[in-house]
Amino acid sequence: MSNIRIGIFGLNRGGHYIDIILANNGDIVAICDKDERKIKNAQKKLGDVPSFTDFDKFLETPMDCVFLANYFHEHTKYAIKCLEKGIHVLSECTSNSTMAEGVALCRAAEKSKAMYMLAENYPYMLFNQEMKRVFDGGTLGKLMFAEGEYNHPGNPYLSEKPGLKYLISLREFDGHWRNYLPATYYVTHSLAPLMHSTGATPKRVTAMPIFIPAPEDSDATKRVGDKTAVIMTQNDDGSVFRVTGCAAFGAHDNSYRLCCTKGQIENVRGGDGKVMLRYNDWEKPEGKNEVNYYLPELNDKDKELIEKAGHGGGDFFVIREFFRCIREGVQHPFDVYFATTMASVAILGHRSLLAGGAPYDIPDFRLESDKKKWENDNSTPFYYSDDYSDELSAPNIPLSSRADYKPSKKQLDNFAKWLERYDNGEFDNL
Repeated sequence: MSNIRIGIFGLNRGGHYIDIILANNGDIVAICDKDERKIKNAQKKLGDVPSFTDFDKFLETPMDCVFLANYFHEHTKYAIKCLEKGIHVLSECTSNSTMAEGVALCRAAEKSKAMYMLAENYPYMLFNQEMKRVFDGGTLGKLMFAEGEYNHPGNPYLSEKPGLKYLISLREFDGHWRNYLPATYYVTHSLAPLMHSTGATPKRVTAMPIFIPAPEDSDATKRVGDKTAVIMTQNDDGSVFRVTGCAAFGAHDNSYRLCCTKGQIENVRGGDGKVMLRYNDWEKPEGKNEVNYYLPELNDKDKELIEKAGHGGGDFFVIREFFRCIREGVQHPFDVYFATTMASVAILGHRSLLAGGAPYDIPDFRLESDKKKWENDNSTPFYYSDDYSDELSAPNIPLSSRADYKPSKKQLDNFAKWLERYDNGEFDNL
């Protein structure tokens, strides 16, 4: 089996994949990040691998594929550059953060001989794989309703303890995307497992916010006062999804449920990976109880490596699947249309939220008519770097359901002090 030559762009998140790439017979032939400190940290593990702070020069390195792990909202233009050169793309979430970017990305993928795959890892958590296995088996019947919650609350008060350096590094400067992230935008971890398990595709979206801003004396700098948003989609098979973006309910949890005509399956909250599979008592299949409560087993040749990987082993599966598809010359199901559908749910869900829950139709970017409709829609809640420099453009739409919300001066001053200490290296040994 020949090794696949891969370059990594963005070493904060991308650095977590180094061991996984190497374990899957990948050769990391180049790395790129504008922060030379991150390059040096990666080189401690990789040795003297060619490194770049300029993406275009990085892309001159002979390689089969690129892993895009740069800022959440800035993958599209780099994916397009790769596709135009015939280089396979594995892109972190999200695929695009404006509707116009989604159109441009699909057009580039359609013209390219290279494969595009979204690096969405939550469908590969063991309980989500089990839910897909059971649904595909047909015993649950027709899908009616499904839920997906990615719930990740954070302490708005920082403290000097292990993890502080990592926490601050997630918001390295005031214009960082996490400070400007609307409640609907980080939707893939909630939505992708449902789409992958059931094959249902959202066609209409509506969303409602829950406005609870951080305490005025906290260290938070988020420009978004919505603690979460509840998003509903009507799907192409008549079913309905209820999902969140990155919610902040207390307490931390990732939960999913498929409700069908004959039964339902869910991962149990607080159940350490267990699932509950239930059937109508008159429709339970032979050998099954009405209620089945169990821990799925991982039977995989790479079990030890999977159990060491992040996000419930999902990070390992993403790389293994990407490399498999390259070697076999096939397109992974997490293709450009799968990815841009989820991005459209996120973006248009926010439009719905701003419009008091008004419904928006989700485009199908396979259709030229839908591409034409959205090709010039550049509305964004984010600051963008210009060719990965420090020149930033500004948000041009409201970030919260209450458009006038801003963090307090106390919050901004508090975080500025923590960030100065981080920049001065005070937390390097934490």
